[in-house]
This record gives sequence, C-alpha cells and structure tokens, in this order.
Amino acid sequence: MILATGGTIAGVADETHTDYESGVLGIDTLLQDFPQIHSLAHIHTKQICNIDSADMSDDIWLTLAHNIKVILSDSLYDGIVITHGTDTMEESAFFLHLTTISDKPIILTGAMRPFNDALYDGGKNLFNAIKLAAYKDSQNRGVMVCMNGQIYSPLGVSKLHTLEIDAFSSKGRIGFVTDSSICFSSPLIARQRSIFHIENLKSLPRVDILYSYANDGSSIAAKALFESGTKGIVIAGSGAGSIHKAHKEMLKSLLKQGLVVVVSSRINQGSVHISKADSELGFISSAGLNPQKARVLLMLALSQSKDLAEIASIFQSLFNFHTF
Repeated sequence: MILATGGTIAGVADETHTDYESGVLGIDTLLQDFPQIHSLAHIHTKQICNIDSADMSDDIWLTLAHNIKVILSDSLYDGIVITHGTDTMEESAFFLHLTTISDKPIILTGAMRPFNDALYDGGKNLFNAIKLAAYKDSQNRGVMVCMNGQIYSPLGVSKLHTLEIDAFSSKGRIGFVTDSSICFSSPLIARQRSIFHIENLKSLPRVDILYSYANDGSSIAAKALFESGTKGIVIAGSGAGSIHKAHKEMLKSLLKQGLVVVVSSRINQGSVHISKADSELGFISSAGLNPQKARVLLMLALSQSKDLAEIASIFQSLFNFHTF
C-alpha cells in the first residue's frame, strides 16, 4: 500500500521553474508516469492528504498510525510506502517508529525536485522505496527512510541540506538500494517495540522548541508559551546543551509550575549530559535525539505520563537501546 501525504514528490514548478508548490498531484497521477513501478509489486494507493510537509500535523500523524495498523493487520499487504515531504520526514518517521508494531516494513520516501523538473528524483525514490518494501530481508526492520538510494533508520536520519538531491545525513544510514541489489550494512538486531499506545488518542500534548544562543532572549518566549498552554519545551541548547543563564532561570521557575523541559543540542552530533543539580531541578536530557525528534518523544511521553522521573526514564531507555 502506498499512503500519500504530498510533499515535493507531488509538487509542480511554475513556468519559470524558479518556484514550485508542494502537494499538487495525487499519488495515482504520479504512478501513471512510472508504469515500471508496477513490476515490483501489486500496488494499492490511498491519499491521506496532499500538503507541504511543513504543515504536517498531529491529526495527520494519528491518521497515518491508524491506517498503518489496519493495513498491516491485513494479510493482503506485505508492506507500506509513505510518500512525504522531506522537510519533516525525519519527524514523521520517528513518530511512526515509536507508535507502530509490525514485522512488515514501513518505508518513507520523497523528493528534492518537483514532478516537472528536469532533474526530478521522485520517480526513482518511489521505485526504490517499493523495491525495499517488497524485499524479504526488510521484514522485522520496522520503519525506514529511503532517499537517493540510501536506507536510513528513523533515529539517526536528519535532513542537512536545503537543496541537494543527497540532502540527508550519513548518520543513521543502514544500507543502500541499487538497480541490481539491496544491501543492509548491519545485521538484523532486535528492534525496540512500540512503547506508546495511541489507539484512543484524539490529540497529542503541545510541545514546543526554543533555541538558546548568545544574548538569549528566549525567557520571554518560554513564559509566553507556558501561559498559552504548552505542556513541554525542548531546548536546542548550544554545545552539549548549554542554556543562557537568563533563559535558564525562567525555565527553573516554570519547572516548579509544571512545565516539562528536555534539553537537546542545536549541534547534530553527540549527546547531552544533564548535571546532577539540573537533574534534581527536573531538567531531562534528550540523550542523542536532535530537538525535533526530542519534541516527538516528549509529546508521546506526556500522552502517557506527567511524572518527570518516568519521562526521564523513557528518554534514557531509548538511549540505552540505540546507538545514535
């Protein structure tokens, strides 16, 4: 089954090819131009939405998770491919990694060029994703991202370039797809099962991200977000998670009022260590997660518990299970 959500893979450029609109074409229109894809598998399609992935929402995530559960419980289907915009693909992949339980593969793919661009990469990416979903050794590997011939885990994958075809980091790469073969670079290991049960959720708790920087003024934003209903804030700290002192003092005050604060880093490599003193105040380490993925995990953790120690344990258990 292909579940389509839009993105550049379904986008169309204007007459000058200097600008384009995401999420214009439906999945069945895309498939008409690539009949060779049907040689890989018996394909069914469902259009979940047709948006720029910058507009991805909790509602769409919950809808995707519900559809995936229903589809993969049907013996007719051996796997799912999700077409998705690249801007928030890593967040959706991580959300689905945390919320789906299946031995069948779930592959996200997209494009860096719109459909009518001479260098359109969407057709090849979709071909590779379906090929990967149909591959016998993809069983039990869960959610994966397939872009530009590379296969990524949802934990390590991150978009690092705004324009290049090869836009995703090598961090998290677990294999590759060529015209003649599929190769995984590491043996199949036990996969962490879903730890979140979202079947009855109608919405997710609100969590926001704030940057820390020189002469940081985010203390004002933190207070405003909390007063407007934010349940958690992820800090994109400098270095190994440092937070400007004025910003940190405000966060300490908000922690006492019930805000949950997870500290990540604006740097894309390494992990964050929380001092004993900060841990006692309630600050939680994102471990190896970047801010956007830490936000996803915090939203899901808050949907299950409000206890700080339990939420900290969820982050730590993920870090203990995976290498970032």
